[in-house]
Amino acid sequence: MEPQNQNLKTTLPLSLGRFHISEDYGFLLPNPLMPLLNCQLLKDYREQRLAHLILSFITMGYVWQEGETQASQVLPRSLALPFVEVSRNLGLPPILVHSDLVLTNWTKRDPEGPLEIRNLEIIISFPGGESLRGFILVTVLVEKAAVPGIKALVQARNAILQPSPGSLLSALQQLRCSIQDMTRALEQMHDYVDPDIFYAVIRIFLSGWKDNPAMPVGLIYEGVSKEPLPYSGGSAAQSTVLHAFDELLGIRHSKQSADFLHRMRDYMPPSHKAFIEEIGSAPWLREYILSSGNCQLATAYNQCTEALAQLRSYHITVVTKYLITAAAKAKGRAPSPLPRPPQALEERGTGGTAVLSFLKSVRDKTLEAILPHSGN
Repeated sequence: MEPQNQNLKTTLPLSLGRFHISEDYGFLLPNPLMPLLNCQLLKDYREQRLAHLILSFITMGYVWQEGETQASQVLPRSLALPFVEVSRNLGLPPILVHSDLVLTNWTKRDPEGPLEIRNLEIIISFPGGESLRGFILVTVLVEKAAVPGIKALVQARNAILQPSPGSLLSALQQLRCSIQDMTRALEQMHDYVDPDIFYAVIRIFLSGWKDNPAMPVGLIYEGVSKEPLPYSGGSAAQSTVLHAFDELLGIRHSKQSADFLHRMRDYMPPSHKAFIEEIGSAPWLREYILSSGNCQLATAYNQCTEALAQLRSYHITVVTKYLITAAAKAKGRAPSPLPRPPQALEERGTGGTAVLSFLKSVRDKTLEAILPHSGN
């Protein structure tokens, strides 16, 4: 007769280690804290940009999670050290910037599908739901609409150097169309973003710790500096596009506005800032057109300038709805499920500016750049 246990499976000796069970702690994970994130493992520029995006969102969530009255004053070293390291590698400040929130934070649902909001998704989020998604992705579409205009900048600069009036005229016409498309893209903000959600929920997570009464001295980055470090919050002024357009068109802003805009360039990827400076170092377009006496060029230049002023006027309309009107509405609102809106930056931009006066000044200086009619 065969032994009764012949068909039994051969089993290994039972040991706790095979099941990730500790001899000392049982099912508890021993010493759960992991080593600091190692930025040296990031292989290339794209991975560093993605790391900055993720670390910046975690930082904003950590600092503002309890609201402005209980904002965290110290960023733990486990977050501060890798965030500062990857920021230094990229030449960016260790805070959420436009290049994180918008330029890096999108992906296609269908890789082969169109770059339209129905086929887009954000990579990382914080409170705000569909309104946050809409706010980010509409801004992505504004940036995408600017692409022909960015190409036109290069064409215009080269046309001035050659010189080639025909190529310059074509570039200015392309620039005008691109600016108008940016305005149309921005109009979608009303379809996808609830003003109450933006003002009461989203806005605080875009706020920084410079020119902000809620954090008047800045944030301590533990293990980096014993003194608080001040950094401005996210701002549309950190987008490279309009800076570059201003440089080509020779638009000169008031000292106060110009100082803020130039400071915002330090919140851009250094290569993008360098592009602005390269455009600005070219022969001045306005002087070239005036000295040429070419009426077609003057008309095309004015149409670009007018389109840019219209874009800035529309931006004022959007800011009025999502900030000024929303603030007034929040003051008079009965108790609601929405969080109490932040008060420190009540009518200021998340970058810390007195937003309406700044935007109106920038728009008005754009209009002042329009060339006088020669009468020819």
